[in-house]
Amino acid sequence: MTQRYPQMAWQGLLVCLLTFAAVAHGQPTAVDDTEALKQQVLELNRDLLILEEELLYPANSQVAVYLSLDVGEYFALDAVKVKVDDEFVASELYTPKQVDALLRGGIQKLYLGNVNSGTHEISAFFTGIGPQGQPYKRAASVTVDKTTAPLVLELRIVDSTRKLQPVFDIKQWEL
Repeated sequence: MTQRYPQMAWQGLLVCLLTFAAVAHGQPTAVDDTEALKQQVLELNRDLLILEEELLYPANSQVAVYLSLDVGEYFALDAVKVKVDDEFVASELYTPKQVDALLRGGIQKLYLGNVNSGTHEISAFFTGIGPQGQPYKRAASVTVDKTTAPLVLELRIVDSTRKLQPVFDIKQWEL
């Protein structure tokens, strides 16, 4: 067992010397090969993730739900739950950093799933702190007619200066 470590040290020294010699002579090194292989693995991983998403969520049954915020004065977000046809499919509790990212223009993907063609009810339940620092719970829902095209919905929370309250709605994106 103790003989193995000196052998590994010599092997490491030999690799370093060979690498130095290759660099000195302008030849590609193991580091260059490793970087090229790493790039190929990253590209393959990206392609596999895209293929997996296409297989698991085909466009003819795909539904995606996103969340955006344009609030600040009248609502502080704590949590969101999403329901599709009386089944909860997503829920999220938010940290201050996540809320800050959403307030700076970020959009979060809450749910990606499959539904059959036809009529479906999508509901969202929002929990947070409302005007005057009071606990606030609101809901928004929409009935959609799913076709063979992907369905993309945006849950929006917007300050209404006219009502002095937040407004919660669901917008369907046209693709």
